[in-house]
Amino acid sequence: MRHILSLLAGAVAAPLAWVLVALGQGGSSRTVSAWFEADRFNGADLVQPAVYLGAGGIVLGLVATLRISPLGPLLAGLLLLFPYAALFADPFAVRDAVPAGWRLFGDPVDLRQPLENGTLFFLGGLLVMATFSAKRWRRWPRPVVLPPPPAGYPPPGYGERSHDDPTLDWPTGPPDQEARPPSLGYPYDPPPPPPAPHSGSP
Repeated sequence: MRHILSLLAGAVAAPLAWVLVALGQGGSSRTVSAWFEADRFNGADLVQPAVYLGAGGIVLGLVATLRISPLGPLLAGLLLLFPYAALFADPFAVRDAVPAGWRLFGDPVDLRQPLENGTLFFLGGLLVMATFSAKRWRRWPRPVVLPPPPAGYPPPGYGERSHDDPTLDWPTGPPDQEARPPSLGYPYDPPPPPPAPHSGSP
């Protein structure tokens, strides 16, 4: 099922990104050309083309990065690569097959511009290369659920050790009075005992 959904997403994303890129590139070219002709500019005029380009990048980025199936990015990449690759065989027929004169939200949509300047070929190559990562398309490992403890074996309480705890048993009795203090390996000579006090009158 996930492969079918990925194929549908790739089939929709490729033409949608083509239209959005055409809107953004055409609007950017007209806006910058008008700035140089008028010898002044207004950055707000470039917001709408930038939105189109950003939306196209988001559409292709979602198809290329979501870990659903490699079939979606592969199909979208091939759909974008094929028109430019067909230019090598018959450029005139390919260019005539691309519709012209479209308008969307009052803005002209020049679908031939991304084809002729190589943008489609560039984006298609990125999508195709995104499929050559075998580890990326593997499903996330499912968490391992530990079995419950057997009946009649209560879990250890706070501060208590279980019967299977592999920690060492530390001594709990008083320290050995006969043990020598630690040294650096030299012979240890204990100090002589103090002299006993003399009893009696002077």
